[in-house]
Amino acid sequence: PLHTSTTVVVLHHPHELRRNPLATLPLLARCLRRCHTLPGRRLRLGSHPLLDSLYHGHRGDAPSAVFLFPGGRDLGLLAADAAGPPSVLVVFDGTWRQAKEMVAASLPFLEQFATKVSLGCCEPGVEGPSTFESELVLRKEPFKGCVSTMEAVARALRVMEPDGKGAAVEATLLSLLRAMVGFQACHMKPMKPRSKLRKKDMTMAAGPKKEKEKENEKENANGSTEAAEERHYMEPIC
Repeated sequence: PLHTSTTVVVLHHPHELRRNPLATLPLLARCLRRCHTLPGRRLRLGSHPLLDSLYHGHRGDAPSAVFLFPGGRDLGLLAADAAGPPSVLVVFDGTWRQAKEMVAASLPFLEQFATKVSLGCCEPGVEGPSTFESELVLRKEPFKGCVSTMEAVARALRVMEPDGKGAAVEATLLSLLRAMVGFQACHMKPMKPRSKLRKKDMTMAAGPKKEKEKENEKENANGSTEAAEERHYMEPIC
């Protein structure tokens, strides 16, 4: 495990580790000595002693904190403007919907002592890469700039670690993540077209032809009915 000056606190959704076999949090927790994982849906008093000390304002040896989520201040600019980089990084681990709910629920507690920051690379509306397009992506991201928990922490520590040590920490974490993604990619089956989509394409291609046949059948049926009525009208009534 790596020694870092930054303490990382990760709140992970209870369903994330049970239902997502590609979660990067277990690997991240083994890589950093000062990484604390907390299961739950929100942060509050009693979640972690370090966060409690920041909330109560015991500023002796207690460091300042930031929490990572898209839409916040750029972490690089914040670290450059401040007297020193923050020493506590709070991260939310889960799906994007779960993380959004966890941030909203934790905000009344976090906003008392932490600043919302981002990596400044999210581009909503632009399709994100998949495992076949990036060596750091385990599953397709919702939009460009979204990264896994481990990559987000690695990028943040590059800025937050003092004395230029962040680059080495980032390189080590990303090398392990790259190995994990490569191992997963070796066991992935080649992508094949879905049968439903193929059937849908065939149906769409054959659609105009079938519609024309239906129209012809309808015209023939109408013609037969009219002919039958005409014959019935002209036959003598006995």
